[in-house]
Amino acid sequence: MAQISPKLLIPESFQVSRDDITGQLGLIWELIKAPLIVPLLQLGVYICLAMSLMLFMERVYMGIVIILVKLFWKKPEKRYNFEPIQDDVELGSSNFPVVLVQIPMFNEKEVYKISIGAACGLSWPSDRLVIQVLDDSTDPAIKLMVEQECQRWASKGLNITYQIRENRTGYKAGALKEGLKRSYVKHCEYVAIFDADFRPEPDFLRRSIPFLVNNPDIALVQARWRFVNADECLLTRMQEMSLDYHFTVEQEVGSATHAFFGFNGTAGIWRIAAINEAGGWKDRTTVEDMDLAVRASLRGWKFVYLGDLQVKSELPSTFKAFRFQQHRWSCGPANLFRKMVWEIIQNKKVKFWKKVYVIYSFFFVRKIIAHMVTFIFYCVVLPLTILVPEVKVPIWGAVYIPSVITILNSVGTPRSIHLLFYWILFENVMSLHRTKATFIGLLEAGRVNEWVVTEKLGDAVKKAAADAAKSKNNTKTFRKFRFKFTDRLNTLELGFAAFLFLCGCYDFVHGKNNYFVYLFLQTISFFITGIGYVGTII
Repeated sequence: MAQISPKLLIPESFQVSRDDITGQLGLIWELIKAPLIVPLLQLGVYICLAMSLMLFMERVYMGIVIILVKLFWKKPEKRYNFEPIQDDVELGSSNFPVVLVQIPMFNEKEVYKISIGAACGLSWPSDRLVIQVLDDSTDPAIKLMVEQECQRWASKGLNITYQIRENRTGYKAGALKEGLKRSYVKHCEYVAIFDADFRPEPDFLRRSIPFLVNNPDIALVQARWRFVNADECLLTRMQEMSLDYHFTVEQEVGSATHAFFGFNGTAGIWRIAAINEAGGWKDRTTVEDMDLAVRASLRGWKFVYLGDLQVKSELPSTFKAFRFQQHRWSCGPANLFRKMVWEIIQNKKVKFWKKVYVIYSFFFVRKIIAHMVTFIFYCVVLPLTILVPEVKVPIWGAVYIPSVITILNSVGTPRSIHLLFYWILFENVMSLHRTKATFIGLLEAGRVNEWVVTEKLGDAVKKAAADAAKSKNNTKTFRKFRFKFTDRLNTLELGFAAFLFLCGCYDFVHGKNNYFVYLFLQTISFFITGIGYVGTII
């Protein structure tokens, strides 16, 4: 059989340039671009535009509803039965329900005194208050300090118990579940939960418990977080902008329209009967708080969000801690959606439109689409269209819609409006990790159940140091890093910085849309986070 010459299979122009690697790559690119690359990239553009429209409509809907809520909706005190619990000389404290306060912690050396002190300072009859410190610390020295702090408050007459476990099974969910099993809490009707960096005001229980006492169909009262270290650095300012929208709009709208929202895991009070009816705490995902909230809601329980009831807390002030937190917050909801979507669909106790809200708005758009479209569209597809000019992105999809979404997202923190542009770039960087975590959750991949406790540094020492530095000179200071430079390097961010830089250079030379301005700025953001210096300016 005659041997077929390879020349018959390779274009003549290809053979002429076979010694030129660059020429060969160029020819391969031209051969596959029209039949393969262009259709795939065009499909990617259509999908991203569809996701952008979904997110746009969600944000506009939320914006309209929050305006109506602020203008016409009654406040929670008017929508529900609310009657403050009064001190009665004759009855004593018997008209106050017994409340359990749980404080889960893990190696919280810097903040344990603050949280325990705040819980012990709650304005509530001492014989109707049970405080439970659930310490999963692995450091013996820290465990001893926490135990001694509990003993110090117990000596003052507070009913406070220091509780430890043999292992950390279930992490926070396991600790909370184990705490509710103790015999000394069986007479408690409600449980308030505060993470170790949260410090409620003394009147917290008096302003929240009446909703539960006077409304037997309410399971949860959620307070708003207020951040004591929001001005510490640029990183904390960016976080404040994102979280303020969540509390100002998302939680408020969910509470007012469907009496449902995701429990934030802390600064909230649960009816213990509702927890038990919903199946108790489960550790099947890293968002045990959201898991419990969804299950309780499917059984007909209502939730109330109190935006004017605020609890001080701390934001992660290191990029490493923030990345771990965002992985957990993005992976967990996606994994929970995978586990519960059919249960929600088949549920018979809640109305059809509430199911639509939970599945589409709460889970699909906010927890999945919002992460994916930000990263895939603006950090992958849009830059690639520069290299493939045959694929066009309409101006409304590339500029107008994201501009409106950004403006709507910024309503929660008007004081930081001047940081809006940098916030956009920073959110695009973080969308890389959120998208990765979302896919891990949906696919139940390797890190799906990874739980890294967010590092809390406390604010007292840092504030004193900042005041001392300002007294010496009124210039900007920089946090000193104790670890090696190589430990700060994030190769994924650096890789995308290089990719966006190349796309920006190509657009600068050959492009017509001036995308290179955005691409170079986004490159800088990826590079800064890649070398671990994000938010280091105080």
